[in-house]
Amino acid sequence: MEQMEQQEQRQEQRIEAEPQSPDQPAELQQQPESSAPTNGSATTSTSHSTQEEAAAATTPVHNGIGAMRAVTISRLYGSGGGEIGARLAKRLDWQLVDHEIVAQVAQKMGITVQEADARDERAESFLSRMLSTMQLTSGALPNPTPLVVPLGELQAAYHQALCSTVEAAAEQGHVVIIGRGSQVVLANRRDVLHVRIIAPLEDRIAYVARREGVNETEAAARIKLKDKDRLYYLRAQYHQQADDPLLYDLIINTAVLDLDSAVEVIVAALEAKSHRLGVPESALGPAAGQPRYPGRPEDLRPPYTNGEAK
Repeated sequence: MEQMEQQEQRQEQRIEAEPQSPDQPAELQQQPESSAPTNGSATTSTSHSTQEEAAAATTPVHNGIGAMRAVTISRLYGSGGGEIGARLAKRLDWQLVDHEIVAQVAQKMGITVQEADARDERAESFLSRMLSTMQLTSGALPNPTPLVVPLGELQAAYHQALCSTVEAAAEQGHVVIIGRGSQVVLANRRDVLHVRIIAPLEDRIAYVARREGVNETEAAARIKLKDKDRLYYLRAQYHQQADDPLLYDLIINTAVLDLDSAVEVIVAALEAKSHRLGVPESALGPAAGQPRYPGRPEDLRPPYTNGEAK
């Protein structure tokens, strides 16, 4: 009896020591819950990651440009600045703000668009035509009564309405604003790019003659008048010179660059400026990140004392 019991114990021990058969129940062959993912799940995750990276690489959206609010375009008459602004707005899918400003200012002041248009970027014309009185009308009345308004009040009201309209457009965002002193009104906004479009006089004469269907003599006369109006307007209203390069981030001469190329230059500058939005002002400027010259700059002449030849 004892021998039989010992044989049964040895047989049980041998069975326990043997490896499990492939025919064992599935629940005995399952891996613990903490086991690593299978090769199939890892491949699926990698596939999704690769697809997302590929989509990001091919997406043409400029996230940096989206952070910018506006582009202002100052222009010499006949340089193609207005056309560049229109093409830029289309290129960015932004709103073009040009003559719409005049209509909005007229509505705010309660005057006709024709009256506001007569003063659009024309400070000298404004003064000469308003030396006595101006008729303000209310659009709510069928037969408005003319109101006599002092010149000083009219100047202040027109200027205030114009500035608030430009500021509201920039606050709305993604707008291309043509002229109207917008480079000065929005000068302190880092999320606005300021552009000046210029061209030689002979090229501007050819542009105006072709676009407006006039001869060169008349084109030259129009350019002279427009240049005078715009220069005086900025000087009278903002005490600034329109040709001051420090008012602009970018100045483009269209004598050689075609208008579409000018648009692409502006887009590149717009994106470049957008990348600087998060940089502290103390870290901006040409000296930022620059080391000291290793030696004395060779292009500096020594200072002269009295009596020495210069």
